[in-house]
Amino acid sequence: MLRLVAEGVLVHESECVQSNAVAVEGDAGVLLVDPGITRAELVVLADDLRDRGRPVIAGFATHPHWDHVLWHPALGNAPRYGTTACAASVRELLATPGWEGDVAEGLPPEFADDIPMELLGLITGLPANAPLIPWDGPGVRIIEHRAHSEGHAALLIEERGVLVAGDMLSDVLVPMLDLAAESPIEDYLDALQSFDRVAAGVDVVVPGHGSVGGAGRLRERIEQDRAYLLALRDGRTPSDPRIGPAAKPGWEWVSDVHDWQLRALARRSEQ
Repeated sequence: MLRLVAEGVLVHESECVQSNAVAVEGDAGVLLVDPGITRAELVVLADDLRDRGRPVIAGFATHPHWDHVLWHPALGNAPRYGTTACAASVRELLATPGWEGDVAEGLPPEFADDIPMELLGLITGLPANAPLIPWDGPGVRIIEHRAHSEGHAALLIEERGVLVAGDMLSDVLVPMLDLAAESPIEDYLDALQSFDRVAAGVDVVVPGHGSVGGAGRLRERIEQDRAYLLALRDGRTPSDPRIGPAAKPGWEWVSDVHDWQLRALARRSEQ
């Protein structure tokens, strides 16, 4: 079910890891960002848009992870965009023999049989440093960074006061680092600074996973993520409600992600 979160901006929340698909209304149809997750949900999403008289005229993937590059025939054949690095990463995956099996290993078991792979990752890379998504609708500014993955981008819909954050600024997930990067913590801190610079004009923040945040939540989430990262960098134990006993029910596994990141960072430091 689509939910209006700002003028002309609707969100569909999946039952699978609370993933958020975002539809931005334009004159001729919608820009659809990170649609997911299951076949049934994607069909419902397509039906809801059709009932509103809003065909999908463009798509965008915030980054190349499997749950952000899904699609379904019911959504049509609109061009699907991402950053140059996002498209290159997915293209490399799809050229790897046996990639389906590799992706399947990371799927949530309870949803794995209902996640469509047929149109996964068919992304067109936009020119490097492209400022806006090319589509017939309100300006959607691309804020590219390497906080969570190579080729990651947040989207700022300035006319609507909405920041679509990709896999950042979540109320249930701690910052998940791109540990393949040379400086993963600094990359993430740099991305948070880019959000600081636009925060004054943002009334709604939509994370890739978790709850949509209203006015004032953006700065709170930036500061919460920054505090977590600085604790990691300085070797302190983070005081973060998303991990440990205070974690939201059903999200206790985030503590395991945190522990895994600690071990990975320790290995990097030893090397």
